[in-house]
Amino acid sequence: MSDTLQSATPVLNPAPIVLRDDERQRCEVWTRVMGYHRPVTSFNTGKKGEFAERTYFREGRCSPPLC
Repeated sequence: MSDTLQSATPVLNPAPIVLRDDERQRCEVWTRVMGYHRPVTSFNTGKKGEFAERTYFREGRCSPPLC
């Protein structure tokens, strides 16, 4: 018995999927507001502006002496 795993089917390069504009579907974005989730499309003009101005950040790891 061999220690390596071999695939039963060869790996193929699939053709890229190309959609026409009439086949596409709009992605609905939801966000958390005041403790519950709402779709962004239901926001009024002011709330849509606030959503567009949000800044996103990624929290990094702290250095070892501070952890």
